[in-house]
Amino acid sequence: MSGESTVEIGLLLPDVLGTYSDAGNATILAQRLRWRGIAAEIRTITARDVPPTGCAVYLLGGGEDTAQLFAADWLRRHDQLRRTLETCAVTLAVCAGLQILGQSMTDSKGQHYPGLALLDITTAPGRQRAVGEVVATCAVPGVGSLTGFENHRGVTTLGPGTVPLGRVLTGTGNGTGTGTKYRGEGVLTDRIIGTYLHGPVLARNPALADHILHQATGQTLSPLDLPDQAALRNTYL
Repeated sequence: MSGESTVEIGLLLPDVLGTYSDAGNATILAQRLRWRGIAAEIRTITARDVPPTGCAVYLLGGGEDTAQLFAADWLRRHDQLRRTLETCAVTLAVCAGLQILGQSMTDSKGQHYPGLALLDITTAPGRQRAVGEVVATCAVPGVGSLTGFENHRGVTTLGPGTVPLGRVLTGTGNGTGTGTKYRGEGVLTDRIIGTYLHGPVLARNPALADHILHQATGQTLSPLDLPDQAALRNTYL
C-alpha cells in the first residue's frame, strides 16, 4: 500500500500476458474497493518497468507460449518481486500466469522450462485443447460456485498437499485429479489463487474478488447491493 488508506493493485505484464483481457480483474478489484469507500490505485507494470514491491495484490494474466516464457524469465530477473509474491502480497494468477508460478512447464516438444517455484505444480501439454465454459465448486468458504471460460492445452498436476481452487462440475480445469476421483480447477494457497478461468474471472465471481480483497487488506468488507451482479451470475449457473 502507498499509505494506510490506499490499496495498490499491481497489474503485471499486461503488454505480455494480455491475450484474454484478464487485466479486467484489476478494474474489478479497484471498483469493489471504491464502492466501499476505500481508495484504490492500479499500478500497470510493463516489461520495461522496474516492478514495485509494495502492492497489496498482484495480477498475472494469460498468454501464448512465447509470451509465457518471456514473463517467467522477467519475473526471475526481478527477485525482490518474487520474494514479495512469496511472502507478502496476495496474487491472482490466470492460465499462463498460473503455470509460470509452478515448478516447471513442458512444451509440445518435451522441452522443460523452470517456473518460479512458488507453487508445487507442474504443467505439460494435454492431448487436446480445453475450450469452453467451466463451472466449479470453490474451496474458499462462502464463495460458492465459480464460473469462467477456459482456453488452454495445459494439464496441471498438483503436488502432495497442494489443493485446487475448486472442484470441476462442468469443463476441464486442471485436467487431472488430485489423489481423488474429481477434477480440480486451479490452485489455492494462503497467498496465491491460480485459475484457468477467464471472463475476466473476478467479474463473473465477485465473491472470489472480495475474498482476495479481504486477504489483502485484512478488513471485513461490507456487502454490496448490486442486482445486476446476481443477474450476470445466473446467466452462467
